[in-house]
Amino acid sequence: MRQAYKLKAGSIKNLRLVTEDLAAPAPREVTVAVRAVGLNFADVFAIWGLYSATPKGEFVPGLEYAGTITAVGSAVTDVKVGDKVMGITRFGAYATHLNIDQRYVLPLPAGWDFNTGAGYLVQVLTAYYALVNLGNIQENYRVLIHSAAGGVGTLANRLAKKYAAYTIGSVGSAAKVDFCKKEGYDAVIVRDKNFAEKLNAELKGEKINLILECIGGEIFQIGYDRLAEEGRTVIYGSARYAQKADKPNYLKLLWQFITRPKIDPQKMIELNRGVLGFNLIYLYEKAELMHSLLAEIKELDIEKPHVGQTFAWEELPEAIRTFRSGQTVGKVVVEIEKS
Repeated sequence: MRQAYKLKAGSIKNLRLVTEDLAAPAPREVTVAVRAVGLNFADVFAIWGLYSATPKGEFVPGLEYAGTITAVGSAVTDVKVGDKVMGITRFGAYATHLNIDQRYVLPLPAGWDFNTGAGYLVQVLTAYYALVNLGNIQENYRVLIHSAAGGVGTLANRLAKKYAAYTIGSVGSAAKVDFCKKEGYDAVIVRDKNFAEKLNAELKGEKINLILECIGGEIFQIGYDRLAEEGRTVIYGSARYAQKADKPNYLKLLWQFITRPKIDPQKMIELNRGVLGFNLIYLYEKAELMHSLLAEIKELDIEKPHVGQTFAWEELPEAIRTFRSGQTVGKVVVEIEKS
């Protein structure tokens, strides 16, 4: 038996906690007793039904978790019952127990608790793939990282510093500036009505080599216009579509979509700039690549993620509301059982 938060996409209010049977793991699967779940913006958009990969009908949201293996399939060789693990899944993490292919669980590093493990994989894979595989980060690059105080932003800065990059972080609130400076950003800018002018002042006539873009709209355009030759914007999210209501305002979303910036590919040739995009589901379908990236990341030794706020299992819907407000720093984690 397990508990799981299920819903039919449309509203956070649709989430309901159910008790249901969980089948024995398939030959190459393991059963994980989940102890902590990490929240992501992809969860919010899936709950709203705005994420293209959202399952049809009722489903269990959630992309990452940490816990203990309680059963293994007959063909499992990499892990055993009792192992502490962290993992990712293509939805299904909002549950006390889940079955998952053994390829998608990794040992919990020594000294990490379950909350820390639940706040790592999605963020670090997103940041590294964007910076290295797509962004081709180089020494002395000027890198603009939006949502600098978030889970991806903090790890992206640490990774970029390993490549001796100059990092500029953007945040939605002045309350997050000190946190980002402590994280080692070279500069931090609040995304207010004067963002473009502040960015110009920071650049001092120079250009940006690489942007990690997760906001969209005018913020995307401001950054793109300041890209250097061979500069790249890597898009992995669109936080501007997030709203403070339990369900989306579709008219507002439609207006935002219609008025979004549009880049002319022919003009890109003249400017010698690039725009790339990806989502973690792409990496999930390529398990070997994912493990290769994690091995490279391990060599960089960027330390454990910052967990900024935790919620109890029964508070999961409220945790989502708090997370999507944009007022949190670091990773938001839901504890199923206290570490």
